[in-house]
Amino acid sequence: MSIDRSDDRYRSIVEAIPSAIVLVDRRRRIRLVNRKAEELFGYARDELLDAPVELLIPSRFHGEHPRHVAQFFAQPETRPMGAGRDLFGRRKGGEEVPIEIGLSPIDTDEGLCTLASIIDITERKNARERYEDELRRSNADLEQFAYVASHDLQEPLRMVANYTELLAQRYAGQLDDRADKYIHYASDGARRMQRLVADLLAYSRVGSQGKPLAPVAAGEVLAAVTHGLQRLLRESGGAVEAGPLPLVLADEVQLHQLLQNLVSNAIKFRSESAPLVRVEATREGPRWRFSVSDNGIGIDMQYAERVFQMFQRLHEQGRYDGSGIGLAIAKRIVERHGGTIRIDSEPGRGSVVSFTLSAARPEDAS
Repeated sequence: MSIDRSDDRYRSIVEAIPSAIVLVDRRRRIRLVNRKAEELFGYARDELLDAPVELLIPSRFHGEHPRHVAQFFAQPETRPMGAGRDLFGRRKGGEEVPIEIGLSPIDTDEGLCTLASIIDITERKNARERYEDELRRSNADLEQFAYVASHDLQEPLRMVANYTELLAQRYAGQLDDRADKYIHYASDGARRMQRLVADLLAYSRVGSQGKPLAPVAAGEVLAAVTHGLQRLLRESGGAVEAGPLPLVLADEVQLHQLLQNLVSNAIKFRSESAPLVRVEATREGPRWRFSVSDNGIGIDMQYAERVFQMFQRLHEQGRYDGSGIGLAIAKRIVERHGGTIRIDSEPGRGSVVSFTLSAARPEDAS
């Protein structure tokens, strides 16, 4: 292709493209632009032709830009520019505009050039920011409501539980079996409701009372969790094993709660065999993937999403203790840390719950 500015046919094609087009040579000089590029950047065409492309880039990016251009020409292929990064163009007046850029290599009579297709994403970015702000406000309102509602329920529940227990003690042997049974039902229901409210409070606090993320030794946190579960482990004959665990970016209190929920769940939903829980971590780029595996009863994978929802129980009430919110709290903690969580399981063959956390040091993420 010849970059002939008098070629009306080629010019009409370039002008018809709905995005800004900028053609750049190896020397980073602008060889061609269309009308959309003039409109986007505020320059006349004659001001852009033969000018360095850095004219359209904020000055803070000038130092790195030659290297990026050289990398493109070393491996010329069609691709988006700056994947995972916010990109900005610089208008004639100096103001910046958020953009998306697609790069394509173009062979011309003057050598290989880069064709940049540029889109102004200001409206999209503003809409996304408005949506994220509204979502944050909505989540904050929901967390506050859950906290206040749960906190205000604690005192009347405590009163119901205390007085039903007092009633059972004061009138022991004076009532018939049916009355004793009713009192037991009332006391048991109040205690279960207290646990449910406490779990709801814990769920709401994940977002509202979380601490800034900092380097945390996951192995030390697991050791503290295991120590706290000694009674449960003795009663079940269970054991917790662990491979080397890394340093991660986390809220230490929430990481403790996360591991405690997962390990205690693995012990609770055990099979006839003594529970064996193993915690391991493998590196995945900038993150660590933790796995908590067990030899318990397992679940059907059709319920793999449901188990992370609030108040979801796959077994009849009374067979296993708990409110059905432990994995929902675990998911909320992981997501607050920017990670993901999932379960892989098979009935009768145990489960593996895996989640990701960011590495605390660059060398841990290599």
